[in-house]
Amino acid sequence: MGDAAVGARSGQDGEEGGGRGVSAAVAAGESAAAPKPKRRRSFWAELPILVGIALVLALVIKTFLVQAFSIPSESMQNTLQKGDRVLVDKFTPWFGSEPERGEVVVFHDPDEWLKGVSTREPNAAQTFLGWIGLMPSVEEKDLIKRVIGIGGDTVECTGTGPLKVNGQPLEEPYVHAGDTPCSDDAGGRFEVPRGYIWVMGDHRQASSDSRYHRNDRHQGMVPVGEVVGRAVVKAWPITRWDTLPVPGAFDGNGLDR
Repeated sequence: MGDAAVGARSGQDGEEGGGRGVSAAVAAGESAAAPKPKRRRSFWAELPILVGIALVLALVIKTFLVQAFSIPSESMQNTLQKGDRVLVDKFTPWFGSEPERGEVVVFHDPDEWLKGVSTREPNAAQTFLGWIGLMPSVEEKDLIKRVIGIGGDTVECTGTGPLKVNGQPLEEPYVHAGDTPCSDDAGGRFEVPRGYIWVMGDHRQASSDSRYHRNDRHQGMVPVGEVVGRAVVKAWPITRWDTLPVPGAFDGNGLDR
């Protein structure tokens, strides 16, 4: 009987030992089947994704926020020189903001103001970079002038000046040195309809502005809907970096009716 008891204990011990062996084997199998850590992509594999994201962001910024614009002529001297680069705020108009007197604005050609003006053909790189907003577009037919009158205003520009808005003469230190505020060849009194603006260049004797397009379908006015945005910063060349604030001549001064 003593031997039987010992044998029974020995068999139990074997089962326990066998169970431990199976468990160890299963654990080893699970360990072997565990997934290996994923290998990180190389920089070169991720580069196309990063470039794509950057291009989308640049396009969104150009479409909705800020766009670069290259000054095409001398009509805004000396405030802006031909070849300067300005940044145009396209964001605030989304909230219903409209152009105000004294602002420098970029607008689409309202009615063939640029007819006959030669433009150089862009190469493929310039076209692409202009499309996404990384450089000024050389294809868009846009102009840049200063807002003088808004809807409801009366603008008077007769003889050599001064320029008057709603009967109030303006002091215009921004007018190009040697120019007169007005000129005999394009004088008159102009009523600005609601939804339009009256624009003039700072280089008065070298600017084909509202005064010289009174026979077009808008009678020289620019529809507010054609305004791209307000030029807020001279960004290039860096030596000419500056903001473009509204001159003091347009602050109050009895201009509002």
